[in-house]
Amino acid sequence: MRGMKTAVRRSVAVVSVGAALLLSGACSFDFSLGAVSVDSGTVAEVVETQLTAELGQSPGDVTCPENLPAEVGAEIRCELDTGGEVYGVTVTATSVEGTDVNFDILVDEQPMG
Repeated sequence: MRGMKTAVRRSVAVVSVGAALLLSGACSFDFSLGAVSVDSGTVAEVVETQLTAELGQSPGDVTCPENLPAEVGAEIRCELDTGGEVYGVTVTATSVEGTDVNFDILVDEQPMG
């Protein structure tokens, strides 16, 4: 599973990452917004949806404590609760074009704590 550390990154909503995404991986998502940030609840929902799509089942609940600023390089930390362990998730804005924000999702290899 360590081989997934070099997961493919794409800048569109369609992603291609293996099942080890829960442990380590990255994907991108294109999201339209009308404000200067993507709401934390929306980010959490998108992260959970993308992980579910890649794994074929819900990995657990995702929570993000803050909004993602619509600035290239902006980064927030979220948490993925699998029901037994909690993993950190890094969400990084990779590009902003008008109202579209592309961001990468990277799940930590090890649980928190």
